[in-house]
Amino acid sequence: MSRIPQPDPELTHRLTRRGMLGVAAGATAAALLGAAATPATAVPTTPAPAPAPGSAGRGRPVLPPGRLGIQLYSLRDKVSTLGFAPVFAELEKYGYDEVEFAGYTQGSAGPITLAQLRRLARNHGLKPIGSHVGYYSDDPNAYTFAQNLTKVLDDAEALGLKHIGTAAGPFRYGSTVDAWKRAAEDFNTYGAAARARGIKFYQHNHSEEFSFAADDPGVRLYDVLLAETDPDLVYLEMDIYWAYVGQFRFSRRPDGTPAPFEPLDYVLAQPHRYPLFHVKDGESDPSNPYGYRMVDVGDGDIDYRRFISAVTRLRGERTAHHWQAEHDDPGDSFTFARRSSAHLHSLREKC
Repeated sequence: MSRIPQPDPELTHRLTRRGMLGVAAGATAAALLGAAATPATAVPTTPAPAPAPGSAGRGRPVLPPGRLGIQLYSLRDKVSTLGFAPVFAELEKYGYDEVEFAGYTQGSAGPITLAQLRRLARNHGLKPIGSHVGYYSDDPNAYTFAQNLTKVLDDAEALGLKHIGTAAGPFRYGSTVDAWKRAAEDFNTYGAAARARGIKFYQHNHSEEFSFAADDPGVRLYDVLLAETDPDLVYLEMDIYWAYVGQFRFSRRPDGTPAPFEPLDYVLAQPHRYPLFHVKDGESDPSNPYGYRMVDVGDGDIDYRRFISAVTRLRGERTAHHWQAEHDDPGDSFTFARRSSAHLHSLREKC
């Protein structure tokens, strides 16, 4: 059956996120080293969905207490029309603890200062935990790390953030090993500046980070990033959905030889480097070039009981990570937020 060409969903996601931020442009590591605010519209008070089959159990909750957040990009439609106040009020009702920003403006809801935004979050029991900012732009005045590092960090401090990062891939200089080494140098610079303020700099992946270097198809680019960035300066926010898309797309090198990897293994090898996670779900669809169709958390095939349990079982790591629910384009963003919280809170460890 012939297919109607569709826009690249990953590229579309990147561009729309950059637009919201106001940005104009937004094999293992060892092998690599060896080789080279307004009133809210009424929201229906529907009951929370029943837990997914097999998700409930007698064990302790999989999700550590106080660590459920949401990436506000998922609620950009509500933020830009209703404002932060009604959105935060809903998130408080749904049991969220934290929020991750994707911009600090609220569209037609009117202007808001960072001090007001921080206070508003606190008043609704929400802790601002991180924020996505562009990496670089051709515009010398753009609000990005490359063009406006001091302002980006000033704003993060004003909001009381402990993490500040970018959702842009390290493709600024290209897709070669040396290009990614140059990008790693940039990230080390941003990480050092952030650490001086008591903040952690992080990079959020999509699936392309797991592709192979243009000049060395035996090297996975994500391994270059890990090897060339200082682990005390540069941290990672694994978008679990996009990592599994990367597993599907890049399980073979360009010459066809197998190169399987497991996203969870990256985390278990260096858990301290992954303070943040994006929890989004996908329904497996091998006919899709990305291997999955994005769905609400709990409706897909990614085993979050297994993934979160494996991370939180690590000694001393149960409360060291933050889990941010996200959907790039939810059908109804409030419904997505409510259902995601209900599902994640329902998960119990196997006895």
